[in-house]
Amino acid sequence: MTKVPRKSSQPLLRETDAPLRSQARKPRDPDQPQLQLDPMPDRIEPCLALLKPKVPVGPDWLYEIKWDGYRLAVHIEPGHVRIITRGGHDWTDRFPSIAEEAVSIGTTAILDGEAVVLDEQGRSDFGALQQALGGRSGKRHASEAIFLAFDLLYFDSHDLSRLDLSDRRHFLEDLLEGSAGGIRLSEEFEGNGQALFDAACEHGLEGIIAKRRDSPYCSGRLGDWVKVKCIQSDSFFIVGYEPSTAALGGIGRLLLAAYKGDNLVYVGGVGTGFKERPTLKLRADLDRLKTSRPPIDLKRKGVVWVQPTLIAEIEYRAWTDDGKLRHASYKGLRDEQDNAAVYQVDPTAS
Repeated sequence: MTKVPRKSSQPLLRETDAPLRSQARKPRDPDQPQLQLDPMPDRIEPCLALLKPKVPVGPDWLYEIKWDGYRLAVHIEPGHVRIITRGGHDWTDRFPSIAEEAVSIGTTAILDGEAVVLDEQGRSDFGALQQALGGRSGKRHASEAIFLAFDLLYFDSHDLSRLDLSDRRHFLEDLLEGSAGGIRLSEEFEGNGQALFDAACEHGLEGIIAKRRDSPYCSGRLGDWVKVKCIQSDSFFIVGYEPSTAALGGIGRLLLAAYKGDNLVYVGGVGTGFKERPTLKLRADLDRLKTSRPPIDLKRKGVVWVQPTLIAEIEYRAWTDDGKLRHASYKGLRDEQDNAAVYQVDPTAS
């Protein structure tokens, strides 16, 4: 594969014990105008990637590996760190190694990135991350999780969100140069995006993210960031299950739903990917959520309907013409607080 790093750099997962530290600043030129200081925001709604079937190409795009973990914002102030989920929940206590590393940065900053647990090949493993956190609503501290930072929104009392992505990345790379602890740089590539995507798929990665190099940081899913997946993976509500005496945990098939506007719509089911011990617990959790009224507009005999509370992470190959998942496989449960990640069906779709 031909890939051209934007600048010479060591591999992301290099082996080093060097601590993460911010670089020393040069003395300010007294003739330079004093820049206005910006108050640190309590929260910045994240910029989200729009799913596309093809890799956008051309000199306007920069590329990154798509990581499979939890999207987080790390807010750093002198002596104080907050780790905020995509849905706005404070998970600082659940990622102690990331919080400890953030303190050492020693200046004000807001890092945008992904908390992951890596396997022996350096690939992010969502199931391992969930296990480290103690499963859905677990109380464990995921000390083995690391934070892969891909954007810098606020630094040294200045709002960077209005700068071009290429400028924000320049500051981020300087800040995290040589880091290999709880916070690391998510490497960026330019050049042949299709070749990077092909290599990502070949090595069993989830896919890539393409970003416009001149784009400011804009909250929402506007298209400046694009994700292209080797295998689709998204989050859906479990709205029921079909019992089975032969299947693991007595679950023959889970019924799934996504948002369409403010409503839930049926997107099909999943009957593979289950593991014995987690599935037994899943069945017990589902039985505590039984309801007599279907939470979606669907009539089907033999279904045990449940309240739409549990959020399943599902791998799938494609969508059918009538809006159902094809070749779906169950990966695990997301946290109950992570309903911001539930898949949104295009409201204009029939």
